[in-house]
Amino acid sequence: MALSPDLLSAPAAIIVAAGQGLRAGQPVPKQFAQVGGIPVLRRSAIALRQGGVGRIVIAIPEGAEAIAADCCAGLDAVNFVIGGATRQASVRNALEALAADAPAQVLIHDAARPYCPPEVIARLMAALQQHPAAIPVLPVIDSLAHAKHGLMGAPARREALCRVQTPQAFSFADILAAHRAWPGAPDAGDDAQVARAAGLVVALVEGDDMLHKLTVAGDFPAPAPAVATRWPRSGTGFDVHRLAAGEELWLCGIRIDHPLGLSGHSDADVGLHAVVDAILGAIGAGDIGQHFPPSDPQWRGASSDRFVEHAIGLVHAAGYVVGNVDLTLICEAPKIGPHQPAMQQRLAELLQVGVEAVNVKATTTERLGFAGRGEGIAAQAIAMLVPAREHQA
Repeated sequence: MALSPDLLSAPAAIIVAAGQGLRAGQPVPKQFAQVGGIPVLRRSAIALRQGGVGRIVIAIPEGAEAIAADCCAGLDAVNFVIGGATRQASVRNALEALAADAPAQVLIHDAARPYCPPEVIARLMAALQQHPAAIPVLPVIDSLAHAKHGLMGAPARREALCRVQTPQAFSFADILAAHRAWPGAPDAGDDAQVARAAGLVVALVEGDDMLHKLTVAGDFPAPAPAVATRWPRSGTGFDVHRLAAGEELWLCGIRIDHPLGLSGHSDADVGLHAVVDAILGAIGAGDIGQHFPPSDPQWRGASSDRFVEHAIGLVHAAGYVVGNVDLTLICEAPKIGPHQPAMQQRLAELLQVGVEAVNVKATTTERLGFAGRGEGIAAQAIAMLVPAREHQA
């Protein structure tokens, strides 16, 4: 599939996820383990996308194609390459995969740093306007000393040191050339070392404690008691879009003939948006704006079906399925009754449940407010999720 001009012009990203992650003590390599019901790798990819990244190439271990694809299901413009024997070799493979349609800038990120504030990415991209490379760092706050044979040596000046984080940002052409020139041994601890070895100036920007790297078992939250996983979970969602001329009207995945359509960054399907927010709320995964930011041009005119499919992927990854959804549409027009069966059927397909688990109803505001004046449509939803194993039983 051809990439859109917006994706091609945006900074690209590489996620290094080719290690074994054995020290983390998880049942799978740590990049595929879950935190809060969402795989670490997926959280990292979503964080980069929310920071304005376009294409993402992920370096993974050989044989991990299926689990990596499951972790990133529903995310656009994400591709995988097999990593190499070293971190540097894995990054080199990913850079080469981007070279055919080379971006101007690239961010290189550790999968095990799943929480990346968009402000850090903004600082990195601003620094790239003046320098070929930029990395986020934090000050060292503890006292430091040299050690030898188990004994304390001379103190070290912490003011001259900093803690280096990822993502690290580079001019794509410069970092690709630096990796191609790297001798291969020893392995580079990070890409800033490769850049400096090639003579590139590396700017420092303020990092963030949220970028803590998940390394050992203690970095992962303890699983909840088994009894807690048996409880259903619920969430609510609410959304509003205005009616405007020249727009198509989509409600619950169904196109409706009407003089006015809903206006918004995607197809503005207010019913599906409310349902997505209810589902995300039920698994504690934020809201629709965090996963599909209106500032991201790739979602302009996008079908809201994709938002539901993404949310359902998160639900299944967390070990749940949809129990039922109840949706109320609030409008004066169009009349919802004639379309109600088709809406329920389409919602059931998207939610991967029987139609009996979906209820769509409508009400008016007795001509009060924006909905009563016919200026827009509102929607309110509640979703109930049940543990997948109990549902199957």
